[in-house]
Amino acid sequence: MRDRKKVTFDLGQEKITLTVPGEAEILAMKKCPPLPHPEAAIAASLKNPIDSPPLAQLAREKLRSHPLAQAVVVISDATRPVPYRGPQGILWPIINTLLEAGFPASRIKILVATGTHRAMTEAEIRRLLDPRVLSSGCPLINHEARREEELVEIGQTSWGKAQINRHYVAADLKILTGLVESHFMAGASGGRKSICPGLLAEEATYLLHSGPILNSPEACDLNLEGNPVHEASLAVARLAGCDFIVNVTLNSDFQLTGVFSGDMEKAHLAAVEKIRHYVGLPVKQKYDIVCTHSGYVGINHYQAAKGAAVCAPFLKPESYLLLAGVHPDTDPIGGANYKKMLRLLTEIGAASFVAKIISPDWEFVPEQWEAQMWTRILRIIPPEQLIYCSLDIPAENYSFLPHLDARRLVGEKKSLEELVQAALDRLIADWQKKYQRRPRLALLPDGPYGIPLLRQPSPKES
Repeated sequence: MRDRKKVTFDLGQEKITLTVPGEAEILAMKKCPPLPHPEAAIAASLKNPIDSPPLAQLAREKLRSHPLAQAVVVISDATRPVPYRGPQGILWPIINTLLEAGFPASRIKILVATGTHRAMTEAEIRRLLDPRVLSSGCPLINHEARREEELVEIGQTSWGKAQINRHYVAADLKILTGLVESHFMAGASGGRKSICPGLLAEEATYLLHSGPILNSPEACDLNLEGNPVHEASLAVARLAGCDFIVNVTLNSDFQLTGVFSGDMEKAHLAAVEKIRHYVGLPVKQKYDIVCTHSGYVGINHYQAAKGAAVCAPFLKPESYLLLAGVHPDTDPIGGANYKKMLRLLTEIGAASFVAKIISPDWEFVPEQWEAQMWTRILRIIPPEQLIYCSLDIPAENYSFLPHLDARRLVGEKKSLEELVQAALDRLIADWQKKYQRRPRLALLPDGPYGIPLLRQPSPKES
């Protein structure tokens, strides 16, 4: 009997450990050590930014030219793990720098880039921000993408008019903050995304997530070159303007690994290169069976698409993809629009679904983009080869989900670990029986966070 080894998947709410054949390949991210002195690193970054004067100098110059200048500091909402408090906190050093430069607290607005998300509650704000920020007296404002009176048109882009938050537009000193991590549509988060879609009007946000834009193979993880989502976001951000950014990178333990301040584009690119070195997974071959998970972000089926989409470069038409998910959300699948689009996808198939939503006659449906992400896998392998392992989704709901419930293969199990192990063992045995050889097996312990260093293949690639 061949050697066996173990691999652990951390899904946030739960960890599972699988026993796999010794020859299985475990494709894991490199370990990235945290910064040993995060507070000092943040201070140094503000004083020695990338392709920009120091933040304190910028602030003083703004006040000299305009004594009543207004500053705005854009922050992410609670859906992003940006460190805004504690020893790793980046917000208080920014606010304190502005205060020491002469800006009164009343003229430093903290603007939450909610995108189309709901406004943050007072309790969420208290949990997110440093107490020194909360007691500073700086006004805090939630961006509201649906309130016309809160929006200002700043120009035209190739895909329509750009409307963004009026408080940002009116500010004399514009500062963006955020986390840079891989993003399966825009290539990477951070930088320009704080403005677009963070401060964008709802209607424009939908255009940014439209079928034709996301149909591009360049709209994928860790790719900025030729990525239409990145280019559209950057075009809006350039129209809006930005004086300074403070972006950070984190490791899998949410520890600070880098602080990148300065020019909006150059500092952001430096952060992207930083994460590329440790989240990237070299793609040397395609595999017969790939086993992965949806990570802590996969609170429901809607979010689990991220875990599936990154696997496309590893798959060929005869491959199997086994995806595990823990979904603690109130609805383990997602919203009504998302379910509507999944039904359509299941009914007409991936190719017809994509053709329909990229048609000029198609009327955009909010949340269609996440259903479209599933087609990146389903245009390579058929639904019966995408095996979904979750105890949170009732079996009857699989009638409108575009994949196979693992329980149909191996029956009901008491735990997710048992379900995934049984499904994986079954796939390995069936493959060996059919092809008279051991399958090439890959396991992705980092789920959606480990990113293949190749662009997404076309559906015809094998």
